[in-house]
Amino acid sequence: MGYGTKIDSIHARQVMDCKFRPVVEVDVTLKNGVVGRGAAPTGTSVGKHEAHVLRDNNPGRFCGLSVFNAIDNIHRVIAPALIGMDVTEQEAIDCRLIDLDGTANKSRLGGNATYSVSIACLLAAAKANNQDLYQYLAGGKLRTLPVPMANSIIGGRHPKRTVCFQEFTFIPYKANDVAEAIEIIVRVHQAIGELFTREQGGVPAERGNGHGWLPPMEDPEAIMELLAEAVKRCGYEDKVAYALDVAASEMYDPHTKTYLLNGTQVTAAEQISYLKRLTDKFNFLFIEDVLDQNDWDGYVQASKIMDRTLIVGDDLTVTNRKCLERAYNTGAVQGFVFKPNQVGTVTEAIAARQFAQQHNMLTIPSQRGGGTIWDVVIDMGIGLEVEACKSCAPRGGESIYAMNSIYRAAAENPQAKMVDLSPWARF
Repeated sequence: MGYGTKIDSIHARQVMDCKFRPVVEVDVTLKNGVVGRGAAPTGTSVGKHEAHVLRDNNPGRFCGLSVFNAIDNIHRVIAPALIGMDVTEQEAIDCRLIDLDGTANKSRLGGNATYSVSIACLLAAAKANNQDLYQYLAGGKLRTLPVPMANSIIGGRHPKRTVCFQEFTFIPYKANDVAEAIEIIVRVHQAIGELFTREQGGVPAERGNGHGWLPPMEDPEAIMELLAEAVKRCGYEDKVAYALDVAASEMYDPHTKTYLLNGTQVTAAEQISYLKRLTDKFNFLFIEDVLDQNDWDGYVQASKIMDRTLIVGDDLTVTNRKCLERAYNTGAVQGFVFKPNQVGTVTEAIAARQFAQQHNMLTIPSQRGGGTIWDVVIDMGIGLEVEACKSCAPRGGESIYAMNSIYRAAAENPQAKMVDLSPWARF
């Protein structure tokens, strides 16, 4: 755009996310005085193939989680190389970041350093153009809006029990519009809590990670029955489908090559068989991370056997175009979870979305559990006109920000229709 959009300074600091874990925050100031501020979130569970989150590992400071070395890398290495570049040239900026780091997983400078700078530059460019981020990425009026969904039930390892699957989600895929979809999310979420309280003999339902309800039992099938009951109680059986994040790597034993499933170690084939039975009983739009993040052959088998749902990659694909190409060419997955910080720059993340779009693969932007309140992944998804967006349960700052981003975009773009996910349904 000219002299005014050139980078004048870059400053990084340590701030806290929604779990009060240290994260890197970056201000990119332009010659015209505009400031873009970005931060790299991190998740509750982090895949082995994600861009490296560089922490200081000094137990004497912030329980070993401080990010002062990543901040130092920004000030010493990144800032001098980027000052003078034009923020409207995102690809050139990100290529410079990739070259400066020089590793496959951003381990030298830290993926949290590169992504914080990358997203701050993107935000500065949008602000310099007097646009919201989604408007800047869309490059024109929105044609579609993503279907919102929320992780209302949270599994995983907890003090009282271990639920072998991590997230149980419902998708208001046949809502008339975004407003109705969000109302369905709020009503069903409340009904789930009431049913869990009933199952616990009146003891109030508890909250878990990402603000979701902690289930009162371990068996995913029993949990799904209560979720389906909550949907029916609210009268939304015809408007709701389901999704599941197995997060199988969290329950995988690499020594025995087995998975924890309802208190028993099972093989990949047995895990797939159990999931197949769930998909025969409930209408799942997609199931995420069904097996360990390195079991490519297992994913191919799962996709062949589980023919009533889409298989989606997260830890397997890590928002990386090369991984997504491999997944497409082998038939391992039919979609992916979009988390730009997984790959470390905006350009690389958008390349993955573009590949998915070109090959009819589902793209699902997702917040990181307990991440930053101001994480703009949902705003990016809106601007890239993805199919659906996943957030934490409908309470807590980060989830409210995400829901309101979609709500606001719908109000500002009355011509845009919520994506019809019916063609994606295999049930």
